[in-house]
Amino acid sequence: MKVQHNIVFMLDVDNTLLDNDHFLLALKQHMAEQFGDTLRDHFFSILESLRVQLGYVDYLSALQCFRFADIHDPRMLFVSAYLLDYPFATLLYPDALAVIAHLNRRGTTVIVSDGDAVFQPRKIQRSGLWDAVEGRVLVYVHKERMIDAIEADFPARRYVMVDDKLRLLSIMKEAWGERLTTVFPRQGHYALDDAGVHQYRSPDITLERIGDLLNQTFTPPDAQSAPLFVGQRA
Repeated sequence: MKVQHNIVFMLDVDNTLLDNDHFLLALKQHMAEQFGDTLRDHFFSILESLRVQLGYVDYLSALQCFRFADIHDPRMLFVSAYLLDYPFATLLYPDALAVIAHLNRRGTTVIVSDGDAVFQPRKIQRSGLWDAVEGRVLVYVHKERMIDAIEADFPARRYVMVDDKLRLLSIMKEAWGERLTTVFPRQGHYALDDAGVHQYRSPDITLERIGDLLNQTFTPPDAQSAPLFVGQRA
């Protein structure tokens, strides 16, 4: 029987704990340098088509499809090494690891991310986030459809979800109600898309950067209420 936690902090990865937009720009530059603008654009059109089809960004499948397009340049084989060996620790937002340590002292931290079964775990490992949460990592195709699975793996009285996608926070809040506190760091292109943001319910907490969690006073949950971050510490 699994232990019921008092509180579980669910942390997204891309544009929540690390700057994935910066990685995309670096990948575009790398592909252009290796293959030129036309083939770079072709690769990213494949990547976008797969994202629409699968619901998440699948770099390795896009690379396979790219290879099928009669591209025989041997340099193409090294793109996989570029992806898998990228120094993701350099893309962590300031204070990201400090925030995890801060939350670890108040509850149980869990990485809850969308992505494929190879590249996304590799990214989490190479960034140092895997070790920071002591291996408590969940990677799904669509995490908003895995609420029962999350609760089965990490049963808790109360939850906090930190994510840059307000759509996901809204869905999770609808499912968990007052058991969940939603935290919305305004980082990355999804969070900064005002038109997209305004169509969803407001989060419980909005932050300008993930490091701002260090400056919040934390009120532990009781039997009636979800945990709250209630203003900045003096």
